[in-house]
Amino acid sequence: MPGRIPSRILRRLSAERLQRLIVARLPLIWSDHSSLIVLGIIIGIGGGLGAVAFRWLIGAFHTVFFGWGAVVFAFMGAYYTIILPAIGGAVVGPLTVFLAPEARGHGVPEIMQAVAVRGGRIRPRVAVIKAIASSVCIGSGGSVGREGPIAQIGAALGSVVGGLLSLPEKRVKTLVACGAAGGIAATFNAPIGGAFFALELILGEWSAEAFAPVVIAAVVAASIGRVVFGDVPAFSMPQHHIQGFAELPHFILLGLLSGPVAVLFIRSVTVAENIGDRVPIPRWTLPIAGGVLMGLVGLWDPSLYGVGYDKIQSLLTEPQLLLWPLVALIPIKLLATSLTLGFGGSGGVFSPSLYVGALVGFVFGAFANAHLPGAHTEASVYALLGMAAVFSGTSHAPITAVLIVFELIADYHMILPLMVTVGTSVITARFIHRFSIYNAKLVRHGVHVQLGHDIQVLSEISVNDTMTRRVETLPLDAPLSEIMETFERSRHHGIPVVDEEGRLHGLVTPTDVRRAGPDAHNRTASEIATHKLVIAFPSDSLNDALRKMGIAGVGRLPVVEPEDHSHLLGIITRQDIVSAYNRALMRLHTGLEETQDEDYFD
Repeated sequence: MPGRIPSRILRRLSAERLQRLIVARLPLIWSDHSSLIVLGIIIGIGGGLGAVAFRWLIGAFHTVFFGWGAVVFAFMGAYYTIILPAIGGAVVGPLTVFLAPEARGHGVPEIMQAVAVRGGRIRPRVAVIKAIASSVCIGSGGSVGREGPIAQIGAALGSVVGGLLSLPEKRVKTLVACGAAGGIAATFNAPIGGAFFALELILGEWSAEAFAPVVIAAVVAASIGRVVFGDVPAFSMPQHHIQGFAELPHFILLGLLSGPVAVLFIRSVTVAENIGDRVPIPRWTLPIAGGVLMGLVGLWDPSLYGVGYDKIQSLLTEPQLLLWPLVALIPIKLLATSLTLGFGGSGGVFSPSLYVGALVGFVFGAFANAHLPGAHTEASVYALLGMAAVFSGTSHAPITAVLIVFELIADYHMILPLMVTVGTSVITARFIHRFSIYNAKLVRHGVHVQLGHDIQVLSEISVNDTMTRRVETLPLDAPLSEIMETFERSRHHGIPVVDEEGRLHGLVTPTDVRRAGPDAHNRTASEIATHKLVIAFPSDSLNDALRKMGIAGVGRLPVVEPEDHSHLLGIITRQDIVSAYNRALMRLHTGLEETQDEDYFD
């Protein structure tokens, strides 16, 4: 057939061959830090273009659902919007369940998990599925934001580039952060905030090696965003001047109020996700159910559909809004976002937290001006401060909150009030609730990013990969002489005691022998052994095993079948964990023993 590509050429374009070709042709010396600058520019371009394409997709799907949908469902009158999120859920569900489960939810926790657990590896398909799923979800009325998905799309691009070039894990993580920074910078026109978002939340470090490429990627992406969207802040508001230090206590009060609201936001989303996980319906139909509930909630106020930027803009520019509808809208917005995310929707929590924060700040500002002495600043200014305060309380990222909100309005006079309000909110939120909204989701999946990335390597290694399988054992009736011979022969100081069928009955240690005293010569292994054991399962992480050892005060754990705790599979010791940890750190920081996931290019 004319124009058909020969099969031999297609074979040569396999992922592995393409990877080797790129590495062979690139003249850069990848051990040189300056190469990351070049890659940061490339990923910044990709992140900026990805943000442009994603925002276009959201607009296109919004037109389909709320434009054409109004015509198709005209017989429903004003209630036609109820069904739109459910239709969007019917598209989102199969995409996120069958093609890319990582595309479900916020986006940022998935990036953090990839950095902490998978060495920054994100499957290429995630970018495509996330873009489609989130744009459909937002365009059909899902009460979520676009920033998390944009960050995940950019992060996936950075991961793909790092994978194609076979870079060490540490540099792949840097490129992932470059992509996330580029996405945030382009969508908000906030290069500084985008860079610090990636450094503070994604990498959790401020190393010189990572700082330069991340900042450059953010600047390049923001430049592309400015060309397409215009060099204007994401929100506009009149210039305001804080009257003086007399209002400082009011800003502190706003922070004290915003912290609990942020915790309520975190817990409402977490509870909704827990409920969604337990609903006895097929996973792919869950977003449909969530869409129906979201549609019913959305009847209260159309601004609940989508990212809600129009409502935020009105709070920043219209000082004479009715208060009680705004007070009622705070819990309703929390409910709408929780239903969308908890029931399988795809979108971020950044915009919803800004929305809730603007409501809290505006209501507080109106109250302060009416009842508190020394309050003269308009409620719209407090709305701005509330945006930063609630976002920082939910994300536990105060630097990012201050910088992004500052760049959103480009008013230097707001820096000091922002810092006071944000600092108070974060301290309050952390005092009430240990985890941010991102970490809370990761903890549900057993990933504790707050422990630090070096410690986190223990969570990506399983007991099954580390335990000793060929273990010396003792029969139930073994005398002391046999026990001592086994100790001398074995490197372990804990010997499992098993019956004739190999079932585990206990564990003998030198401490058990000493406790038996002079009578030990007349007793068997079964009589000397400890029978109340702390056990591990093959699927446990080394972090889980180490925690069990610490709680029980032991140095080894028998590894058993989850279904049959008497079926001994092996034993794992504290020394095994230390050795695995050291090997993982060597791989993490030097790239030695690096292996490529087989499904990376799936």
